[in-house]
Amino acid sequence: MTQQRFFRPARITAATLAIGALLLTGCSANQGSTGASGGSSESALLTIPREDMGTFVQNFNPFAPTLNPMVQQSIYESLLIFNPANGETTPWLATEWQAAEDGKSITFTLRDGVKWSDGQPLVAEDIAYTFELQKKIKGGYDYLENVAPEGTNKVKFNFSKPWSPALYDLGQLTILPKHIWSALADPEKDANAKPVGTGPYTEVDSFQAQSFVLKKNPNYWQPEKQKIAGIKMLAFAGNDGANLAAANGDVDWAPQYMPNIEKTFVSKDPEHRQYWFPATGAMINWQLNTAKAPFNDVDVRKALSMAVDRDQVTKIGMSGYAKPADCTGLSGNYEKWKSADVKDSCTWTKLDVDAANALLDKAGYAKGADGKRTLKDGKPFEFKISVGASSSDWLSVANVISQNLAEIGVTAKVDSPDWAAVVASYETGDFDSGIVWSANDPSPYKYFNTSMGTATVKPVGTKTFDNYHRFGDAEADALLAEFAAEADESKQKDIAVKLQEEYNDAAPLVPLFSGPVWGAFNDTRFTGWPTEDNPYATLSERSPTTVLVLTSLEPRK
Repeated sequence: MTQQRFFRPARITAATLAIGALLLTGCSANQGSTGASGGSSESALLTIPREDMGTFVQNFNPFAPTLNPMVQQSIYESLLIFNPANGETTPWLATEWQAAEDGKSITFTLRDGVKWSDGQPLVAEDIAYTFELQKKIKGGYDYLENVAPEGTNKVKFNFSKPWSPALYDLGQLTILPKHIWSALADPEKDANAKPVGTGPYTEVDSFQAQSFVLKKNPNYWQPEKQKIAGIKMLAFAGNDGANLAAANGDVDWAPQYMPNIEKTFVSKDPEHRQYWFPATGAMINWQLNTAKAPFNDVDVRKALSMAVDRDQVTKIGMSGYAKPADCTGLSGNYEKWKSADVKDSCTWTKLDVDAANALLDKAGYAKGADGKRTLKDGKPFEFKISVGASSSDWLSVANVISQNLAEIGVTAKVDSPDWAAVVASYETGDFDSGIVWSANDPSPYKYFNTSMGTATVKPVGTKTFDNYHRFGDAEADALLAEFAAEADESKQKDIAVKLQEEYNDAAPLVPLFSGPVWGAFNDTRFTGWPTEDNPYATLSERSPTTVLVLTSLEPRK
């Protein structure tokens, strides 16, 4: 139910499996409305591959461990939508909001005339119930004292203390219908096979293991924007099959990593094919489990970071699509918050093998005659880097890091089970290290809170959905509290500088590179796509802005 998971979706598996998935879905350029190459545009389904799910299960529960595509993008909607590509906020289920002068509440006014897909009206009780259920099942929102409906079209969120980041934290949670969910025996585990939502495409028209179709919500509040007939999702066990489908023109939208995209995708039809990979503020971090030694040692974290060649990581692992990180941890739309002084003082995010070796020597992690280091208890200095088996780009990143660390006598083995197992180990703390996608909000508060806030630290064995590396810093807590209580952005920026200084000192995790948002399209059948020149949304099909794309596309005339 959280607006964004903090891990990168799965990417690539073996080509043979992917091609098998392609055959099972019946993806063919000659198959009419299934693919982007054929069929009437007016009746055609917007066809999208999902490269990290070899099969689909008919479960549209937003609390499910493995979330089906479009649950939080097309079926359920939020009060507002923040677009990191241009920094703009679009009112959605709410038309306006008002923060109290003391910073201890926000009141949202709901849009008139919004109905659930079963015809029932959206009311303030739905919003209050959604947050009650979210806190019960997933936790979070510790600052939220209560949610009080005011009539049928207003809802007031009351806080236990002033909390300036609340607007986007509250506004981007997708809303559920109380009249449906309150009747379920177990809302957390119910499959929700026939969902009732306010989104543009809610009707499960057909469902198979390799594909499913969503048709128009018959009661959508913006019927004039339902210009496409529906959405067809295709399952692929990795990028290879998804990329082949894109190259062959069998899909309209290709929101996955594609190496050498100019040659493999664009060149086949330059008139109709484009891509756009904006870096919108999310950081890709190498998270070291600080609940385990030696990662609880700041010198170790900094030494390992100094051994990483970020130029190799971005050129080899990311095909040159990303930019190396620095010690502020900020990129993309966070650039305006970045401290030039902190950035200029960076040492531990720059490649320096000699300094890394010296720091480990000084910290007591000795190198033996074989060139391999040992821990303080004499055991080998070795650990795993966990990445989902289908993520070719991130597996390449992990392999580069592994090779880099060998130069300082540290053995890092790349561990690649499926993503479900990897994420489960992150959530419970049963992992050594892993590569993780960070939070992305208008301000850097959430990034620093989930990197260093002690309130986000859960004991090993207790699930967490944010701070997988389980690092807390009391100095950061004080600054985070100061930031949250301050509504003036110029003063927030001063506090953000201090947070960057603390981040630089503590090295809570290892920032690798700014996270590109993958996205490519073939406009043979549908027009109105976001582009760098018209960044009204990103080209991700799993972001809050996806609904902006779904309500902007129209069949080519």
